[in-house]
Amino acid sequence: MANYFTENSDILFHFERLNLKEIVDFLEDDYSQSSSYPDAPINYDDAKENYRKVLEIVGDLSANFIAPRAASIDEEGATLENGKVIYAKGTQESLDILSQAELMGMILPRKYNGLNFPTTLYMMAVEIISRAEASLMNIFGLQDIAKTLEKFATEEQKEKYLPGFSSGKYTGAMALTEPDAGSDLQAVKLSAYQDETGKWFLRGVKRFITNGNGDVLLVLARTEAGTKDARGLSMFACLSDETIKIRRIEHKLGIHGSPTCEMQFNDTPAELVGARRFGLLKYVLYLMYRARVGIGAQSLGISQQAYEEALKYAKAREQFGKSIYNLPVIANMLIDMRVTLESNRSLFYATSVWLDRKEIYEDMIERLKAEKKPTNEVNEKLKEAIKISNLLTPLTKLILSEASNKITYDSLQIHGGTGYMKEFPIERLVRDARITNIYEGTSQLQVVAAAGGVINDVLEDYFNAWERKDYKGSIIKLKETLIEIRSIFKDALKYVKEKKDSNFQDVASKDLVELYSYIYTGYLLLDEANENQNKLFTAKRYILDSLAKAKKNAESIKNELYSDILYADSILI
Repeated sequence: MANYFTENSDILFHFERLNLKEIVDFLEDDYSQSSSYPDAPINYDDAKENYRKVLEIVGDLSANFIAPRAASIDEEGATLENGKVIYAKGTQESLDILSQAELMGMILPRKYNGLNFPTTLYMMAVEIISRAEASLMNIFGLQDIAKTLEKFATEEQKEKYLPGFSSGKYTGAMALTEPDAGSDLQAVKLSAYQDETGKWFLRGVKRFITNGNGDVLLVLARTEAGTKDARGLSMFACLSDETIKIRRIEHKLGIHGSPTCEMQFNDTPAELVGARRFGLLKYVLYLMYRARVGIGAQSLGISQQAYEEALKYAKAREQFGKSIYNLPVIANMLIDMRVTLESNRSLFYATSVWLDRKEIYEDMIERLKAEKKPTNEVNEKLKEAIKISNLLTPLTKLILSEASNKITYDSLQIHGGTGYMKEFPIERLVRDARITNIYEGTSQLQVVAAAGGVINDVLEDYFNAWERKDYKGSIIKLKETLIEIRSIFKDALKYVKEKKDSNFQDVASKDLVELYSYIYTGYLLLDEANENQNKLFTAKRYILDSLAKAKKNAESIKNELYSDILYADSILI
C-alpha cells in the first residue's frame, strides 16, 4: 500500500537528519513524563521512534483514505443548510478517522490528551495531509488554535477547551478579518464589552474566516472604546452557539472542502485570553507566525502532488512515437520541479526548527523564573531565535507559496489540454495552490515582513561560518558560487542604502529578499550534499541557477526600473 511518509525519500531524509534533541528533551521534561504516561518516551531515540510510527500512520491514512476522497470533496464542497455549515462527506469522514487515530492534538501536552509533538514534526504531518487533500489541512492545521490557548490561556480555560481538541470533538477557527479590515488588523471594529457582572460579550461581523463554523473560536475584538489602533484590541475565546450566525459561505476558486465564512456575533458570551490590549500585539502575532509556517507546509504538500501527477503523466503519455518524459524540454521542467521541491523542503524544515527553538526558549525562561533561577543564557538564545524566526517565517511562506503556484502551473502545462479538464487532478491542484500566496498575509506583505531582517543582514554570522567551513570535492566550487552570490547581495544592499531613500528601499525589497534566500537555502543544500552524495545534484542545480537569478535581481535594483515605480502616480493614468 502507498504511504506518503515512507515512500517520500526526501521527507525521510529530513526526518532522519533533523536534530531536535534540545527541543524534545525540554518537551519531555528530560523524559520524566515516562513515569506518569505509559506512552511517553524514555530517551531521545525512543521519542524519535514514536514520531516515526505516528508519521507512518499519517502517511498511510493520507495515501489510502484521504487522497481518494479529494476529488469528491472538491466537487461537493462545504454547504450552508438552515444556518449550519455541513462539511463535504469526505471531509467529515477524514476528520473522523484522524480523530480515531488520535491525531487531532499532535502538539498539545499529554496532560490534555495530546501527543506532545515538536512543531517541526507536526508540520511534517501537515505537509503529508496537504498532499492528500489541501483543504483538509485548513481544518487539521487549526491545531494552532489549541496551541495558542495552551500558551496563553488560564488553566481553567485550558481544561475547558484543550481535551476537546485532542479528541476531535472540537475544531477551531481564528476570527480575525473583517469586511473593512483585511490585512490591516489594526482596523478591527468588532467590539467586546462587559456586563455589570464582568462577563464579556462580542458584537460585530467577521469575514473570510477559515472554518468559521469551528467549535472553538479565537476572536480579535476591540475592548478599549475610542481606540483605533492595535493597542485597543484583545483576544477572546468562545464556543460557537446560537448567538453566532453564519451569514454565508464564500464561493471560492479552490480548497472547496474548507468552509470560508462570514460570521455575525450577536452578544456572544466570551472569555478574555491573556491580558487586555495585547490581542494583536502579542497573541495574534504568535498565532499568525505559526499559521504562516502551516501555509508553507500546505504549499509543499500541493507542490509534491503536482510533481507526482506531472511525472506520472509524462511517463504514460506518448507523442511522436515516444513518451514525453523522454523529451528534453519536458525532462528539464520535471527536474526544475524536483529541485525546487527539495530546496524548499530544506528551507522549510530549517525554519520550523527555529520556530520550535524560539517557543521552547520562551517556555524555558518562564520555568526558570518560576524556579527563581538565572535566565541570562537562555535569554541570549531566545533573542537569536526571535531574530532569525522573524526573518525566516515570512521568507519561507513567500518562497514556498510562490513555488507552489509555479509547480502546479508547470505540471498542468506538462499535461497539456487534458490537464485543463476536471477529469485530471492537476486542475484542482492549480486552483488549490492559488490561495497559498494570498491568505495569512500576501506575498507582498511577506516581503515587507522579511525586508528588515534582510537589510540588517541578520544571518551574517551564519554566512561567515559557512564560508569558513571546509567542504570536499566539487562542493568547494559550489561554495565559491555562493560567496559570489553573497558578494552580489552585499553590493546591491550597499547601493540601496546609499540611496538613502525609504521609498526606493521598499520597492527594492523583493529583489533583496530573494537574493538573501538564495544564499541561505544554498548553504543548507551545500551542507546536505557534503553529508550525502545523493544531494549533490540538487545543490548544484539550485546554486548555479541562483547565481543567474542573483545577477538579474541585482540588475533590477540598479537599473532605471524602480525609478518608474516611484513615479507610478504619473504613469498609471
